[in-house]
Amino acid sequence: MKIKSVLAKPFAGFIYKSIQKNKLTALADQEQILKQLLKTGRITEYGKEHRFEQVNSYEEFKQASPIRDYEQMRPWIDKIVEGKHNVLWKGVPMYFAKTSGTTSGVKYIPITKESVGNHFGTARNAALCYAAETGNTRFFDGKLIFLSGSPELERVGGIPTGRLSGISNHLIPKYLRTNQLPSYETNCIEDWETKLGKIVDETINQNMTLISGIPPWMQMYFDELIRRTGKKVGDIFPNFNVMIQGGVNFEPYKAKIFESIGRKVDTIEVFPASEGFFAFQDSQQAEGLLLNTNDGIFFEFVPAAEIHSENPTRLSLKDVKVGENYALIINSNAGLWSYNIGDTVKFVSTDPYRLVVTGRIKHYISAFGEHVIGEEVEQSLLQAATEEHIHITEFTVAPMIQQGEGKSYHEWFIEFEHMPGNLESFASKLNENLRERNIYYDDLITGNILQPLKITPVKKNGFIDYMKSIGKLGGQNKVPRLSNDRKIADELMKWAEN
Repeated sequence: MKIKSVLAKPFAGFIYKSIQKNKLTALADQEQILKQLLKTGRITEYGKEHRFEQVNSYEEFKQASPIRDYEQMRPWIDKIVEGKHNVLWKGVPMYFAKTSGTTSGVKYIPITKESVGNHFGTARNAALCYAAETGNTRFFDGKLIFLSGSPELERVGGIPTGRLSGISNHLIPKYLRTNQLPSYETNCIEDWETKLGKIVDETINQNMTLISGIPPWMQMYFDELIRRTGKKVGDIFPNFNVMIQGGVNFEPYKAKIFESIGRKVDTIEVFPASEGFFAFQDSQQAEGLLLNTNDGIFFEFVPAAEIHSENPTRLSLKDVKVGENYALIINSNAGLWSYNIGDTVKFVSTDPYRLVVTGRIKHYISAFGEHVIGEEVEQSLLQAATEEHIHITEFTVAPMIQQGEGKSYHEWFIEFEHMPGNLESFASKLNENLRERNIYYDDLITGNILQPLKITPVKKNGFIDYMKSIGKLGGQNKVPRLSNDRKIADELMKWAEN
């Protein structure tokens, strides 16, 4: 055993005990964080406009600061870009995390001196909790790969700006730098296919012990390793035993990824975003991700069905219920106030507070009032695929609206690792699974308003080619699971199986 794995054990134990204590004080910690945020917020332009000096409770805060998305927060962000200080938080941000918006184009999310530790510290805590619970610290002695965006930063309003994964690359401590792959130069390559080839070049003969990234990236990396060597990833890297993943639901990718590895490895799921690191898997035994209740973020929760209402119900952590679908709202020491991040979550436990990510607010199908969400389609497909022993590479769903009663349907674009023996039978099972999970969809099928769903198989690498065609291959870009229109579906027809 080498020195890093030896030193990691007591540190992991210390962090693990600290997190166990935080579980017991989650509500008190949240209350204290709101007070601290408001104390700093009172000196900012936003705080003065919203009369934070008169706010002394959560109920008063809800009245003072309305829920906003990025477009509605943009006037304050623009002032920071123009060089103004004390706009949303004291001073100016340490970084801008650059993300792609929908209507807003490029979005600039502030990361402050106070909030920067949340991003790296939570990722570290996830790994250390795993180490403390399992006793496995061996992965600290090998090479660790972080599949990230380019760490090269530009300046916007004088503030270093780049993708969050690229910024995070700058935050990796010195004691892990010697373990980190790929090289800085390779990480700076913008073209994903070129970058992927270089990553394989640099890692294929190394002692890889931990691999981290979003599942579609990791699968592309694994596919290239297998293509080059003809071996399973677990044989190429015999000491590879831990995988950290997040960004999308892992379950639809899980079977194929483990098949590519050729054996089981431990996985650690995380819930990061440009706006903050919200939750992480703290246990290999318990369901869900532990909410990060003591790290500069005050969380609010809105019943998902109310998020577009003029006056939605706003709940603090003490009032959430297990099994309810909530839109996640954050207030943070990055200067984000009553900010709707666009994700929906569902608590699986309130002692401690563990949740799962159920989808995106804007990703749903409700062309006929069915309001099908991401969690429902993912679970329906996973159940059918598991029963049929079929591996799914990627998928998305869109409505097909046609004139005449009983002619419209949901169209599923699925890239199979191997086609089902009977596609119609597979589609029928999938349809029944969705009917069981969504009563409105079931009513529309029963009432002959919708036909049962139809599957359009997509050619091998069709989704990769589609993402390449729109300039979004690699990075943090992901194919939406659901669309309420045909924009993605019509483009994917170019890669449909004949």
